[in-house]
Parts: sequence; C-alpha cells; structure tokens
Amino acid sequence: MSNKDNHTKNDNEIVEEKEDVKKDNSQNERAENTAEDTNDVLNQEISKKEQEIESLNDRLLRTVAEYDNYRKRTSKQLIEKESEVTAKTIGEFLPVVDNLERACENACSDEKYKEGIDMILSGFKEILSKLGVEEIDTEQGFDPNLHQAVQQIEAEGKQSGEIAAVFQKGYKLGEKIIRFSVVAVAK
Repeated sequence: MSNKDNHTKNDNEIVEEKEDVKKDNSQNERAENTAEDTNDVLNQEISKKEQEIESLNDRLLRTVAEYDNYRKRTSKQLIEKESEVTAKTIGEFLPVVDNLERACENACSDEKYKEGIDMILSGFKEILSKLGVEEIDTEQGFDPNLHQAVQQIEAEGKQSGEIAAVFQKGYKLGEKIIRFSVVAVAK
C-alpha cells in the first residue's frame, strides 16, 4: 500500500471519526435536553405534590379545629342540660319540702311523729344542700330578679319596698332560679 492510500484511509477515518463525534455530540445534546425536560417535569410534579400536601395540611388543621369546637360546644351543652335537668327535678320536690315545713310548724300531740317529720325535712334539706341548692334570701329586701311580689300590705316596722311576708320560699341552683320567692311587699 502506498502512502497515498494510507493517507486516504486516514482521511476517511478522520471523516468517520468526525461524523461519529458529531453523532455523539448530537446524542449528548439530545440526552441533555431530555434530562433538562425530565428535570422540568419532575420539578413540576414536585411543585404539584407540595401544593397538594399544603392543601391536605390545611384541611387537616381545619378539621381538627372544627372537632375541637364541636367537642367544646357539646361539653358546654351537656353541662347546661345537666344543670337544667337537676333544677327541674329539684323543682318537682319543692312542694314536698313545703308540705313538710308546714307540718313541722303545726302543733302535734305525738312528739315521735313530729320528730319523724323533722328528720325527713332535715334529710331533704341536707340533700338539697349537697346538690348546691340554696334558699333565696328574703332578709336583704325585695329584688325582682329573685322575688315575685303578689301583694302590697301595710306592715309596721317595715319600710316601703321591703319584704313584709313570705308566702312561699324560693330556691336557686348556683345562679339559676329554680323557684322565685313569693312575697308580700310593704307599702
């Protein structure tokens, strides 16, 4: 083989190598473009997932807050209902207490009988006290929030507007009035 043939071969090889390099570069560019496109797609997916996570966290926080409000509201309603039921039940027993007090005030020839009635009345009053029931005070003067005036009377030693007589005792449970005191007020 001659030098010329060698040189032509080398030229052909160089051209082939250049074409191979161009192909490699083209493939590398495509690979880089594909990698960049893949990165862009992945970044978009990550962004979507982050927004989804943020949305779900927000929903979770709102749900937890709603549940907490619901729990507090139902607890408050339960306490109010319990107080209401207790007051209503006590209100039903108050006429019995009134009758026992009247029985204790009247004279009785049988001392054992009277003693038994006193014990029953004491038991009722003790139970009412344990439940937090208080008798409404009538000594401090007339208060329309606590007393129901049904009559105005002339009363010696009483100033106008003072309670002159108590017809029926009133009771309260905490701040809740179970029954107003029924009173007569001095003129």
